[in-house]
Amino acid sequence: MNTKDTIALDWLKRYTGTSPDEYGDWILLTNFQNYVEKFAQKYDVKINGLGGPMTSAKNNENLSIINFGIGSANAATIMDLLSCIKPKGVLFLGKCGGLKKTTDIGHFILPTAAIRGEGTSDDYFPKEVPAMPSFKLHKYVSELMVDRNIDYRTGVIYSTNRRVWEHDEKFKKYLRKVRVMGIDMETATIFITGFANGINRGALLLVSDTPMIPEGIKTEEMDQAVTKKYVDLHLDVGIEAMTKIGDEGERIKHFKY
Repeated sequence: MNTKDTIALDWLKRYTGTSPDEYGDWILLTNFQNYVEKFAQKYDVKINGLGGPMTSAKNNENLSIINFGIGSANAATIMDLLSCIKPKGVLFLGKCGGLKKTTDIGHFILPTAAIRGEGTSDDYFPKEVPAMPSFKLHKYVSELMVDRNIDYRTGVIYSTNRRVWEHDEKFKKYLRKVRVMGIDMETATIFITGFANGINRGALLLVSDTPMIPEGIKTEEMDQAVTKKYVDLHLDVGIEAMTKIGDEGERIKHFKY
């Protein structure tokens, strides 16, 4: 237990309920248990890790899904653990707050980058290193959404460790100043830890609230409505993208540094 790989190999099942050799080459990440439940129901497979810190499931098409929980620390943990199995690609299906007037509930955002306001990523690289997705993975997701006539936005996401900030006018003024399109807690962390661990990574975010205005702040009722109306499509796009990219053999790593 003196190397990162041996630690991660030992811990991966303890955290997620799935053994390292049982994972698919392509992985969906989410914060929400209902995504895993819908995935398991779609493919009639069992959910591993129930009662533990994270849950997971795998279909017969080389695709796995993991609910790693909420927050940047959990996002970094799962990406570090996945480094031991070297997945070919990881796509984060998360929700975010829309910060632009042109970004409304139900819209999708394919982030071009993320601002590292969460702090966790500082343990991996200096602040000067940008948090970015793998270009070709995002290119593939983009092409799929265009083919399906699904409207989406691109732009920069701000990731923060603060879950309750909607009352803070000073922070909201800062968000306007940096011109970000959306806000969440995990995207920057996944991008940076993916880069650190050599994992191709991307994110497709669903706008679930518009927190810059009082009536747009997320409530339980609003979240239930968003889930009912948009989550099936969100998950379906993620499944199709990660299944087809595997089947068609898209070569994601094409740059040499």
